[in-house]
Amino acid sequence: MRYKQVCLEGFGYTLPEEVVPTSELESRLEPLYRRLRLPEGRLELMTGIRERRFWEPNTLPSQKSVQSVQQLLEKTGFPAERIGALIHASVCRDYLEPATACVVHSQLGFPESCLLYDISNACLGFLNGVLQVANLIELGQIEAGIVVATEGSRELVENTIEHLNQDESLTRDQVKYAIASLTIGSGSVACLLTRETISNTKDRICGGIWHTDTRGAGLCHSGRDDAVSHNMRPLMRTDSEALMHAGIEVGRQAFDRLLDSLEWDRDQLDKTICHQIGTTHRKLMFEALQLDLSLDFPTVQYLGNTGSVAMPITAAIAQEEGFFQPGDQIAFLGIGSGINSVMLGVEWQSSSVSLESKQRKPAQSPLPTS
Repeated sequence: MRYKQVCLEGFGYTLPEEVVPTSELESRLEPLYRRLRLPEGRLELMTGIRERRFWEPNTLPSQKSVQSVQQLLEKTGFPAERIGALIHASVCRDYLEPATACVVHSQLGFPESCLLYDISNACLGFLNGVLQVANLIELGQIEAGIVVATEGSRELVENTIEHLNQDESLTRDQVKYAIASLTIGSGSVACLLTRETISNTKDRICGGIWHTDTRGAGLCHSGRDDAVSHNMRPLMRTDSEALMHAGIEVGRQAFDRLLDSLEWDRDQLDKTICHQIGTTHRKLMFEALQLDLSLDFPTVQYLGNTGSVAMPITAAIAQEEGFFQPGDQIAFLGIGSGINSVMLGVEWQSSSVSLESKQRKPAQSPLPTS
């Protein structure tokens, strides 16, 4: 899959103010730790995540999505009336219906001719949205489109803690299926794609691939969809180790296909932005891809796993930090439960540092990228 007309024009993102250290979660899990004689520090040691963030209680995804899109339009200077498509691409949404994209559209002054809808595909939804907007641009149907996603984690993490503390029948082996739920963080990000002829950045999306192995569809799942409502109390069951190894293999196959599709050489790749799950996953993934970790930009240590937001918000922060340089060949590596993968290749041309980055930087500075 190749593109000739599609450019990545910019990002906007929003982070919660409330920072929740992993040590705080472990303190709240004291009844479980005491009963099963689990050592403190276990969660951060296993995941490499020292903190994540929560939105204020009762925050709707659309509220933060609107903020991220507004920031994006202000940063790029792109007029709202020229947006031809708006896709809301997170797991979290305001309602079963209407689409959260409708709520976001209603507050932004986008035209009536703007195509809009929600898509959801676990952690891969955002990149699926990027593919769809890119296809619309390449076909000449629109000149610009936005993908936005907002993920919330408070309800899942707090309900998981309550469940683990209250169910005294749980064994050590059963507890491991809840570990992934305690890594989840909140965040919001939006991305603008434009036709090359009107792009200011000329950061061109060259193309990409998708790859699927649904034998892993049962390794991570939530409750039934009929439980979704405003007062839902979500729980997830994840075989983290099996999912990690199966996902790495899917990622390895997908990456080989990406290089073949773009006719890129592995040794000529300058930077990567990979989906953020945990530090062990990151290390093993790059070993499987035969890439040096210094090519990648991590945020998982201080944001946690933010679902569909994880890869694009990491790209946004990397851009602000000056990680991308003109002439870089960059691989965006997306992987989601199911197991699905979408990977894109981008040729970067623009300057990366944002004058606004200090205002939106996380409450604590990121860890070194190498």
